[in-house]
Amino acid sequence: MNQRLFIFISCLLTLLAACTSRENKTELTPDPLVTNRDSTVRPGDNFFRYANGGWFKRNPIPASENSNGLWRMIGDTINAQVLQVCSRAAATESEKGSNKQKIGDFFAAGMDTVNIEEVGLLPLKAELDSIASLRDIPSVLRSIAHLHTLGAGPAFGFYLGQDDKISTKYALFFSQGGLGLGDKDYYFNSDDRTVNIRNEYVKHIHAMLMLIGQEESLAGKNSASIMMLETDLARSSRELEALRDPVKNYNKFPVKRLKSMTPRFDWPMVLGELGVPAADTVIIGQPEFFTSLSVLLRKYSIEEWKAYLTWNLIDTYAAYLNRDIEVQNFKFYSTILNGVTKQRPRWKRVVQQTNGYLGELIGQIYIEEYLPKGTKEKLLEIGNAIRDVYAERIKKLDWMSEETKARAQTKLAAIVMKVGYPDKWKDLSQLEIDRSSYCANVMRANAWRHAYEMAKFGKPVDRTEWGMYPQTYNAYYNPSNNEIAVPACNILVPGFERQMADDAILYGIIGGSTFGHEITHGFDDQGSQYDEKGNLKNWWTEEDRAKFLARTKKIVDQYSAFTVLDSIHVNGDATQGENIADLGGVIMGYEAFKKTKQYQEKQVIGGLTPDERFFLGYAYAWMINTKDESLARQIMTDVHAPVEFRVNGPLANMPEFHKTFGIKPGDAMYRPDSLQIVIW
Repeated sequence: MNQRLFIFISCLLTLLAACTSRENKTELTPDPLVTNRDSTVRPGDNFFRYANGGWFKRNPIPASENSNGLWRMIGDTINAQVLQVCSRAAATESEKGSNKQKIGDFFAAGMDTVNIEEVGLLPLKAELDSIASLRDIPSVLRSIAHLHTLGAGPAFGFYLGQDDKISTKYALFFSQGGLGLGDKDYYFNSDDRTVNIRNEYVKHIHAMLMLIGQEESLAGKNSASIMMLETDLARSSRELEALRDPVKNYNKFPVKRLKSMTPRFDWPMVLGELGVPAADTVIIGQPEFFTSLSVLLRKYSIEEWKAYLTWNLIDTYAAYLNRDIEVQNFKFYSTILNGVTKQRPRWKRVVQQTNGYLGELIGQIYIEEYLPKGTKEKLLEIGNAIRDVYAERIKKLDWMSEETKARAQTKLAAIVMKVGYPDKWKDLSQLEIDRSSYCANVMRANAWRHAYEMAKFGKPVDRTEWGMYPQTYNAYYNPSNNEIAVPACNILVPGFERQMADDAILYGIIGGSTFGHEITHGFDDQGSQYDEKGNLKNWWTEEDRAKFLARTKKIVDQYSAFTVLDSIHVNGDATQGENIADLGGVIMGYEAFKKTKQYQEKQVIGGLTPDERFFLGYAYAWMINTKDESLARQIMTDVHAPVEFRVNGPLANMPEFHKTFGIKPGDAMYRPDSLQIVIW
């Protein structure tokens, strides 16, 4: 370790120790549900702003962030804890191959900016030279596949997952992809905001190619051809909402039959390069995309493909290279696309990357040192309570037949709840990490991850595996396993760091926006098409399915009417799954909360009734203020509605909310009984 880096890490450890000492003496903060409110906003006008606006006024979005709020507060807490893990590991001589050695060396290499500048593009030299040597279509295809093994994503998307119709087997999935802007609308929308982003994207590619040594004229020529190639890829891509249909995006083909659909695509060679040469079938999400890609392999010259692949590689690793490249990368993706004008401190960026790549190792330390006592037990209590009220709700549904209810109950009872952290951890012993190169560490980590996934092919599905770390503040539902996973750190609630929050808050946040939300994903427009074993299989009567779709159509219409920024509307079709889950989640959270001692004894806390605390607690879960640029990008690329509507949308459908806050006809939050949506 160089002397400057050693001094920096030593200072970090001293600062962290001081902060920890001060934290132990800090008094409990005021009740956030009380202090977060904005008294200048009426609950009936905009409940999201009423519940959270006071906090927003006191806490503007930092220049280094695209948003500010509860998620960032929790993220900062977790990052500070992960920093302690990383800094201690970096300052300690540990046995080669140990968890601490890998964590410490990855973090130290990321912090060593002197070495990063000296190393330059050397970690990528072999890959760049390989791309430069391409001479024909087969070699281009081989390079495309190879770059996928390093974490890049040129030309198409690829992953290994459970077969949607045979959940006990792994399958290979190919999908549309290869777009630097992420979504096809960026390439065709004609509004001023999107046109400007397209123009800036070409300038960005041009600048990046010059930073790796291309002459200005060549970089200009290549940036223009890259944009044309990506536009052609976008032209044959499906819209965001069309990707939500699991049946239409499930197309299984024997490899031998693919030649007629994609004559210039050598599938056996591609599969071999990806590490799965024995595969005899693949699942192609969008066959028309690959038919078009086969044509584009000949439409564009080898030189143009080389330029595109060079760009894709540099774009993938820009954040781990020298300062000039990193800054240019930040300028486009953070400033232009998301409105962030200042980079986070380097330690925050490196902690985030270390946690992203070695989170499995960090998680083992995190659960021992940072989890509040009783975390897993409390999470299970809430999860089981949500499942119980879900079963009660299904029994009472007036629009579903007894036959379909029985099948829904079977699926609900079969949902596996993974809570806290895994019982067994992934084996990262074959992953080599050292302090010689930050970029090289990331490349090896990506290659390890790809090899780990491909090694599953042909083996029984491991249903015990987790897709998140215990220190990840998020949760998920996996339809192929019919499971939800709620990492341990979801127990954290700002303002209640040294004690459990009261049940109104826990059932609003963890019950409503987490367990209730994720369980409802098993019964949303997508999840409802999978059975209790995780197979894409219809378990509905024809009449019940029609009634269900009529109700989901209402939620599409409700959200499509919401306006974001100037004239941008929420994409009700693309976001309907999340909106269904939000509505079901808050209803189940409220029903489960009604069974708690706090609710039944009508305990008043902070001057708030149990009902008031629950709904304010649910709004607290989404206390996030977002920059306009990031909101515009979210509408185009994300299946989640902006957080304001994740609060106001579902609550407007709840009569209990109307009663609690006196919502009347004429209020923006008011929806008459005839328009209130009930699905689950």
